[in-house]
Amino acid sequence: MFVIALPKGRLLEPSLAALSKAGITFREEVATSRKLIFDAEDGRRRIVLVKPADVPTYVEYGAADAGVSSVDVLLESRADLVQPVGLGFGFCRIAVAAKKGVSTLDGADRPTVRVATKYPHITMDYFNSRGIPVEIIPLSGSIELAPLVGLADRIVDLVESGRTLKENGLEIIEVIAESHARLVVNRAAYQTKRAQVLEFIEGLCKSST
Repeated sequence: MFVIALPKGRLLEPSLAALSKAGITFREEVATSRKLIFDAEDGRRRIVLVKPADVPTYVEYGAADAGVSSVDVLLESRADLVQPVGLGFGFCRIAVAAKKGVSTLDGADRPTVRVATKYPHITMDYFNSRGIPVEIIPLSGSIELAPLVGLADRIVDLVESGRTLKENGLEIIEVIAESHARLVVNRAAYQTKRAQVLEFIEGLCKSST
């Protein structure tokens, strides 16, 4: 059985659509079910649904042979995975943002800039690369609120349209990286299940054209 980890949330439906175009279909309605494990109709492949941040872990440790993840999650996780192809969906940006009128990364009124984010590794690496002392405020959601209530000077978050930032009086200062969905493969499976991996990659590449 070839096991594929898919992320719940915004990337699930486009991931299922890509699998369907690649010939991997399911009898059940995956997106609306409460189940977490589904066997494909061909009997050779299985998907497991996990939190987006957990996909790299499931794949790296071999609980899944492959998975769909995104650049932001992969950069943050630092997992040791094969990343053979981009999947042509899930485009967005990892960006530093602040209240409107603020145009610099560093804090004007304190030596260490305080940054709220759910991406502590990405944030620390980026500010260190710019030589700016940073204090990370880890949050798991509603990151845009932090500058509005004085919890942080800046935020680092995933930005798709920018509408949420705008509605909360924030704007992008700098873009750290572009993000999109990528196929990830366990390094051992890439060798021991090579025929299945290559078949899967070929199907996904056809589905994205």
